[in-house]
Amino acid sequence: MSAVGVLTLAGCSFGDEGSSAEPRDTAVATATASSAPPSAGSPPRADSASPTPSSSAPVSASGSASASASPSPVPVTGPDQKLVTMTVTGGFAGVNQQVVLRGDGTVRATDGSESTVRRTSAAQFTKLRTLLGDPALSEVPTFTMDMGAADTFQYTLQFDGRTVMTDRSAEEPALDRLIDALDDWLPTD
Repeated sequence: MSAVGVLTLAGCSFGDEGSSAEPRDTAVATATASSAPPSAGSPPRADSASPTPSSSAPVSASGSASASASPSPVPVTGPDQKLVTMTVTGGFAGVNQQVVLRGDGTVRATDGSESTVRRTSAAQFTKLRTLLGDPALSEVPTFTMDMGAADTFQYTLQFDGRTVMTDRSAEEPALDRLIDALDDWLPTD
């Protein structure tokens, strides 16, 4: 019964569900609800500890904004800027390849002593920069390797001041998309 009184004081009702776009002064109601001891003989309600609609709105808005924020292309500071370097080593044959994306849109691909430079199209350059701008990349662990695996490829990526090493044994969608896109630029036999 006290929860109904608190909700009524705050200007809310059980069917409100936070649909009102107008902020409400619920700080007092929240403090009252959390400081009021439960009445004797009745267990505390599960929904009485949940945040009020107006106090949870900023949290959910910012949480959904970051979760649904689409990546934007990383900025380019100059033509010689190395946006990303990916080195692929290992495997049964002992592969040692590298691909470097520069700020001028060129990609240098190296396989042993052989090296080629190609230019990306505007769309390819934007796609690669957008993959690099994915906020989920900041969540990727620095080292994800299955130390018991043999003859796997190891990928070392350097971007945004970070070095990330993986053998792709752990699922990291943002990193996997970047590796797949850069893999298209590696030399083929």
